[in-house]
Amino acid sequence: MTSTGCDGCRNTDASKFSTPFTMAFQPIVDVSDSSIWGYEALVRGVGGESAYQVLSQVNDTNRYAFDQACRVKAIELAGALIGDSDAMLSINFMPNAVYEPKACIRATLDAAKRTQFDPTRLMFEFTENERMAEVSHVSHIVSEYRRMGFTTALDDFGAGYAGLSLLAQFQTDLIKVDMELLRGIEGSNVKQAILKGLAVIAGELDITLLAEGVETAAEYETIKAMGIKLFQGYYFARPQVETFQAVGEMLHAA
Repeated sequence: MTSTGCDGCRNTDASKFSTPFTMAFQPIVDVSDSSIWGYEALVRGVGGESAYQVLSQVNDTNRYAFDQACRVKAIELAGALIGDSDAMLSINFMPNAVYEPKACIRATLDAAKRTQFDPTRLMFEFTENERMAEVSHVSHIVSEYRRMGFTTALDDFGAGYAGLSLLAQFQTDLIKVDMELLRGIEGSNVKQAILKGLAVIAGELDITLLAEGVETAAEYETIKAMGIKLFQGYYFARPQVETFQAVGEMLHAA
């Protein structure tokens, strides 16, 4: 993996961000073998502030620095705590904070090298809830990240601005199905039909589905019966600040 300079890439120092932040980590479980496939890094304030409280302070003047600092913080913690495993580390990124993928990845790669964290274990996910100024730019980011050996994911699928029309323009390695499509799915023929259809589409496109926000045994059993293997949600484990849970520590074993 290599990177080049970029005039648009500004200072990555987020020390002036008004709410100091850290990361909480939530396991992503592979129920096919009851293993932890990876962890998602979720921003939190060091004083217990929620993600919303932290993210509400992001604006056009600090977005790039914040996005870069979040990546570095997540990798530094992962390198120290799960560096010797093969679990993936999923990092949320802001498409509007990436000017040129090959250049804006510099701080990420430097952090991985410094902590001896294998960069091929990184997954970058973005949400379709974030309105995209240029879909073509996001498509370019996804293509470049995949070319550099990263895994990519579209988060909150089914809850945002685009849905299937966005998927028609570019494809990520994973799709994280939004929790609202899964909530109470055991009692909804409509939601079951939608998920079955999405599973068929994903299979045709060689995309892996991940069920996120799963909270109950009934949801889990219904979704698992459709052949989905990757899960994330309170049913398994809640996010924990600067802590990586092992399989035996999860609330429920798959």
